[in-house]
Amino acid sequence: MKPSSFGTAEGLINEQASVYSSSSKTKAYDLFKRYAEGIAALTSGILIALAWGIGHVSHAGSVAIYLLAFAVGGFVKAKEGLHTLIAERDLDVNLLMIVAAIGAASIGYWTEGAVLIFIFSLSGALESYTMERSRRDISSLMDLKPETAIRYQDGTETIVAVEQLEVGDLVLVKPGERIPADGIVKEGTSAVNQASITGESIPVDKTAGDDVFAGTLNGQGALLIEVTQPSNSTLFAKIIRLVQEAQSEKPASQMFIERFERIYARSIILATLLLIAAPPFLLDWSWKQTLYKAMVFLVVASPCALVASIMPAMLSAISNSARKGLLFKGGAHLENLARIKVIAFDKTGTLTNGRPIVTDLIAFQGYTETEMLQAAASIESLSEHPLAKAIVQKAKEQGLPLERPTELQALTGWGVQAEWKGETWRIGKPTMLGHDLLTAELDSVIDRLEQQGKTVTVIHNSHTVVGIIALQDSIRAQAKQAIAEIKKLGIEVVMLTGDQKRTAQTIAREAGIHLVYSELLPEDKVNRIKDLKRTYGQVAMVGDGVNDTPALAAATVGIAMGGTGSDAALETADLVLMNDDIEKIAAAIALGKRTKTVVKQNMIFAIAVIACLITANFISGIALPLGVVGHEGSTILVILNGLRLLRG
Repeated sequence: MKPSSFGTAEGLINEQASVYSSSSKTKAYDLFKRYAEGIAALTSGILIALAWGIGHVSHAGSVAIYLLAFAVGGFVKAKEGLHTLIAERDLDVNLLMIVAAIGAASIGYWTEGAVLIFIFSLSGALESYTMERSRRDISSLMDLKPETAIRYQDGTETIVAVEQLEVGDLVLVKPGERIPADGIVKEGTSAVNQASITGESIPVDKTAGDDVFAGTLNGQGALLIEVTQPSNSTLFAKIIRLVQEAQSEKPASQMFIERFERIYARSIILATLLLIAAPPFLLDWSWKQTLYKAMVFLVVASPCALVASIMPAMLSAISNSARKGLLFKGGAHLENLARIKVIAFDKTGTLTNGRPIVTDLIAFQGYTETEMLQAAASIESLSEHPLAKAIVQKAKEQGLPLERPTELQALTGWGVQAEWKGETWRIGKPTMLGHDLLTAELDSVIDRLEQQGKTVTVIHNSHTVVGIIALQDSIRAQAKQAIAEIKKLGIEVVMLTGDQKRTAQTIAREAGIHLVYSELLPEDKVNRIKDLKRTYGQVAMVGDGVNDTPALAAATVGIAMGGTGSDAALETADLVLMNDDIEKIAAAIALGKRTKTVVKQNMIFAIAVIACLITANFISGIALPLGVVGHEGSTILVILNGLRLLRG
């Protein structure tokens, strides 16, 4: 390493001390900020106990301490309620609770009002902790992002910011360090912990030629890695963007509850005013009795538990799934996943490994297999399609020189067209051949290969068909089990693919799928998704390529393969399988259904408690402290019920 990378020993020590001191202060501040609401609630409780203790000695002193308890415990909620009132010109549950507490104090019930503030602030602190815990579990990935890298150039090691790394740079990763960029191992052998990317805790052995990802942890060996992606395009960077989306998006049910809360809060205020004004004249109640019952009503009728029924549960479930390599972009998609009736799978790269290999080379019209393969590989050398890469790889294995074509044009859903050695060449599906080119011999060969479940690619130039290349992809080891688990949940499974009918049916039979739609263009996949929606209702789509993006967007829930998926698929999808583990889809659906059940339990329980407390208040009358405990206790219980989704 260059000496200039560090200063003198004394300067380094001072710098480290300064960083440590600054870091310690920052951590202490973050810790206080995280638990500030809980600390305020507990302080309020201590002050209430102190005020109650000296109440027999000094009433004025007791009231003063109660006021302090009001201020300490109710500050955060009062601030939120006033912000809603002033900035949004609306009412929320925070303001209802503060008004109820002040109302109780105004008629001499200082202890009851203060206890209301204490329990309300305690439940608020618990809810904030739940939200923070769930967000922290997801966002902890962000803390794993490397800031610097050791760039290795001409035998010299230089520490640089990861943003300065460029594609093609060599970086040295020492034992125990985090890999700073996506790349390919050029030298060295080590076991790499990829839990931050895939959710799998068992380290994976890496050697020359293997892919590695930014943010993963190197083991005991040193690795020399060639950078393949800039820092803003790494898989890790994509995860962070997805996490940020997940934290901000709310499910439809939560948005409905928030709208309902505003309307309900207004209704409760109006009903409370009527309860204060009417009974003294209609029922001959005293003003103190009327105000007391009105304050009890204001407390027990507030929808605190109802409002807390959804988001803590949703965030807990999202956090749970993120630790297992299932990254939801928001609670809305978890909610939608619980309702799906059918899942559509793309074939290549989703149900199959996406790495086809060339199995047959058949040449026509005087061309040799070598000449035909060289022409096909030269033209496909500019394509990123898996079939194109397999053809190029076959040519490289045979040591064939490749000459790049000109005017390459992708024929979406069909193949490619290019100029090569003075002729126009086309490579793609047999269906793009006209009747004048599809001879009986050619048709027989294509039929035989497709009967074997192989994908057939036809190569022809300006004059005639030059040859046929057959390729075959293998089904993922876990595909059959994944499909079986999904079907156990009562969900229909279909396959949508652009591949030939026989090839698609062969893979589908092996995977256990009976409903297959083949030879589809991207727009055809979208139409099939729309048809499935009309037939089944809610539809999920699983894909990995750019051609799957329109279908992912059209589906109720789009699911992308995080490891092999294209940028477009990852951006469009609602759920990302970070380790390409399609067998986890059933677990994600089960988690969605479990979350839906927990939310339903919370809402029914919250409504039942509110109804019982309101009824009891009017029939027999209940004490304000009992109303506070019943109401705020139900809020705490629904939050704790949501927290159960962090486990399992």
